[in-house]
Amino acid sequence: MYHSKRIETRGAGCAQNGYGVEALKLFGQMLAGSMKPNDFTVASALTACAGIPSVEHGMSLHALIIETGLDSDVFVGSAIIDMYAKCGFVDDARTMFDKIPERDDVSWNAMIAGYAQNGFGEQALDLFCRMQSVGIYPSQFTFASVLKACASRAILEKGKFVHAQLIKFGYALDVFVGSALVDMYAKCESMEDACLVFEKMTRQNVVSYNTIIAGYAHHGNAVDALKIFSQMLYIPMKPDVFTFASVLSACAILATADQSLQIHAHIIKNGFDSSVFVGNALVDMYSKCGSMDNARKIFDSMSDLSAIPWTTMISGYTQSGYGEEALKFFREMQWSGGKPDEFTFSSALSTCASLAAMEHGNHLYASIIKTGFESDIFVGSSLVDMYSKCGKIEDAFKIFHKLPERNVVSWNAMITGCAQHGLGKKALKLFEQMKQAGMKPTHVTFIGVLYACSHVGLVDEGSYFFEMMTQAYGIIPRVEHYTCMVDLLGRAGRLYDAESFIYKIPFEPGAVVWRSLLSACRVHGNVEIAERAAGFSLKHEPQEASTYVLLSNIYSAAGRWDDVAKVRNQMKENGVKKEPGRSWIEVKNRVHVFTAEDRSHPQMEDIYARLEILLGKMKMAGYMPDTTFALCDVEHEQKESYLLYHSEKLAIAFGLISTPIWTPIRIIKNLRVCGDCHTAAKFISMIVQREIVVRDVNRFHHFKDGQCSCGDYW
Repeated sequence: MYHSKRIETRGAGCAQNGYGVEALKLFGQMLAGSMKPNDFTVASALTACAGIPSVEHGMSLHALIIETGLDSDVFVGSAIIDMYAKCGFVDDARTMFDKIPERDDVSWNAMIAGYAQNGFGEQALDLFCRMQSVGIYPSQFTFASVLKACASRAILEKGKFVHAQLIKFGYALDVFVGSALVDMYAKCESMEDACLVFEKMTRQNVVSYNTIIAGYAHHGNAVDALKIFSQMLYIPMKPDVFTFASVLSACAILATADQSLQIHAHIIKNGFDSSVFVGNALVDMYSKCGSMDNARKIFDSMSDLSAIPWTTMISGYTQSGYGEEALKFFREMQWSGGKPDEFTFSSALSTCASLAAMEHGNHLYASIIKTGFESDIFVGSSLVDMYSKCGKIEDAFKIFHKLPERNVVSWNAMITGCAQHGLGKKALKLFEQMKQAGMKPTHVTFIGVLYACSHVGLVDEGSYFFEMMTQAYGIIPRVEHYTCMVDLLGRAGRLYDAESFIYKIPFEPGAVVWRSLLSACRVHGNVEIAERAAGFSLKHEPQEASTYVLLSNIYSAAGRWDDVAKVRNQMKENGVKKEPGRSWIEVKNRVHVFTAEDRSHPQMEDIYARLEILLGKMKMAGYMPDTTFALCDVEHEQKESYLLYHSEKLAIAFGLISTPIWTPIRIIKNLRVCGDCHTAAKFISMIVQREIVVRDVNRFHHFKDGQCSCGDYW
């Protein structure tokens, strides 16, 4: 009897403290010793199954419970509900709930919590109302679960109803319920209400502080998140790992080195630097702050390397502009025996997309198929994006159509891909199909749709969709949407309409909006509006080099060399440096980068020789160098020579001498493709009978048989 009681106690202790496997072993020993289980022991064993989680063990245990007649016990029934719910088998949990003859508050709470934990917010709320209709009063645990359900579905109105109910039942001052209430308001995009609830709490604990800090960080309000953290330290209240995870997220938003180092010092002082959870957050923070050396130091010090820190490092290298380093890191992960998950693959695919490293992308796709992530919607969407940005829109379509299910991200990726490739009508057709599939467009969807209209000159359609966004879907236009509209009008030559549109924007338009108009002035040669647009742009971002360069180019094209000199002197006085134009091409898994008149490449003699031959053939075919793109006041012959060795032409020539004649040549340009290079690429594609794909900062250009996919509307 004593031995049986000891096993019961040890088993319950193991189950409650997260040692599920050990608890089940003890339960097995008990059965092997012919000891009859009771309601207490089976409930503990079910808790262990839920904690692992292992539905297989739970089902076996459920069968034993039925065999022993304990299934009618409300205490055991509630434990069965909890087990199925925590294993993700909500329907089985509900079946058990419906079978319990007399339910108490524990069984109701278990089922409501099960729905909330698995994202079934409406069902949880429905059960909450039914619970009261049969005379069962909700407890603080009920309210915490129902508020979680409202938070997971972002149902603010229902959340306010629950708030009124908990006041009615006297739980307004409960710190446990208060923290859940703060979380609900924060996740329902109502930080003002979350803050009011937090401030009215008569007693606050580390959970309530963590919740409000996490809320502010989630909404991008890093300053207030750090203020609350300082207040927490002043009380004083000891932060935990969850506090620091949210605070580090706030630091990542601010991306300030000093603040980041101070928080890191607090973490070491509180003894959390060895926590895997905090370690992952530190890697993420340093990565987003652009301090990859510090991120790497934290990563190297971590003993437990799951997929999360590997993925964070890969994303960090990519976002910091070290794409090749990110791909090396992914290979290092594979060599070291690390197992990439769907997020790792997605991050690596984003790296390939940013570099247009298609060969690496193809290798990644093979690994994805091998590891069984091909049907994952998250990975599938990233594959669509990668192939689109690598210039293979046909392959992007194939992946998209093969996806077993599509979410808004995959639809957005395909619509945006079409827009970037100048397939405006296809993008709009996809948009209609997306709506017919019952998918609600987001602000990102409309950026893709407006972008598509802009790049094929669909002015009326773009205006219609801009109005639809607000009137039909209640989406408030952001700066990106206004920029697309300015671009749409500007490309169509309606520069005065574009300028008038900017003045009607309900907030202060930033430099990016004015630069869009300035870029259109460059295309259409309008100096008057260009000067106004440049003035507003420089007012907001006086150190942005592209504004000076665009204005200088407009003056240059107009032959106003004195004004060109003034702009360049202004740049020099303000310490502004122009970003050099670069073009790159991937050949045999290696990226080759070129700048104008570059002579650093080991095959430069062959490249220059090939260009000289091509120039002769192009001139025979009718090519006339457009010297307005030689932005210097020199003789005509010098301008022609300068144009010949632009980075785009160097990359194309290298592609011609380094890749098989049956393959397309794929180039990336970090700036807008030069107008003369655009013309030259059309002639080269006709002469060598090869497709040339150029991705510049705005879009893709597919050159074939002397034509470009943009139809010269770019």
